[in-house]
Amino acid sequence: MTDDEDREALLDRIPVLQGRPRSVVELSGGLTNENLRVTTTGPGGGDFVVRRFRGDEELLGIDRDAEHANSLAAAEAGVGAPVVDYLPHLGVLVIRYIDGLTFDNASFTDPKAVERAGLAVRRLHEGPRFTGDFDMFTRQSRYLRTVRDRGYRLFEGYTDYAEHFDRVRAALAVRAQPTVPCNNDLLAGNFLDDGERLWLIDYEYSGNNDACFELGNTSTECDLDADQVESLVASYFGRPLRDKVARVRLQALVSAYGWALWGAIQSAASRLEFDFDGWGRERLEKAARGFTSDRFAALLEDAVRGD
Repeated sequence: MTDDEDREALLDRIPVLQGRPRSVVELSGGLTNENLRVTTTGPGGGDFVVRRFRGDEELLGIDRDAEHANSLAAAEAGVGAPVVDYLPHLGVLVIRYIDGLTFDNASFTDPKAVERAGLAVRRLHEGPRFTGDFDMFTRQSRYLRTVRDRGYRLFEGYTDYAEHFDRVRAALAVRAQPTVPCNNDLLAGNFLDDGERLWLIDYEYSGNNDACFELGNTSTECDLDADQVESLVASYFGRPLRDKVARVRLQALVSAYGWALWGAIQSAASRLEFDFDGWGRERLEKAARGFTSDRFAALLEDAVRGD
């Protein structure tokens, strides 16, 4: 059976698609999913995205049942695409297709885009609580153990920043706030603009977490500069609180340092033709620059005191 025949056979097993004329277009950008836009015609037709799971979920720490539950919660919050079906025996999640512009990093050069992103994230965080928790300190430890236990190549110099990472953990613990439902992977491509609102997509790493991790992860993945980070914090919290700006900037380092190991694991284990090694090294370099910055000590101090 060819790949196309295998794909069509799978789609024929999805109730909402069965027996309907359809067109299929593969969407770009998926590294742990194959994302297919499937448009059906005739009475009751519709536009869907079929997320076909791939990758080693155990290695990467992906819980597909939680992804489904949290996708439903995000839809209820008004920022996630409506969920149509979940078929774990087929390794498939079906959601409604959102017709809109997918952000890239350049999108955030528009100050309005940064403001809208902060408000969309806040709307998600004010929605129904998610299934499961996400903590990058715990995940980084698990990823590092996986790399070592399986003999995968660890980036040279990675452990040189373990003490810095622990200092951030201690500072963030001082004024820790209750966790909120977070996507935890809001790179630019996970923001969709339909012209009226921003939608947040892809909940495979979702879980309840520190709101500042969400903002920090977004800031580093979208390459926001210092002014843009302040604008993001201001749109989320109402004003650019100094301690919150510091927490967000520190969580950006936590994000980069932790996800670097995701790249190391994928570089060794994934069959996809993608430069996971370079992807992971780029994040380690970002973390290293932040950990060794002249501002690092000041950020730690600002994070532990009120604005």
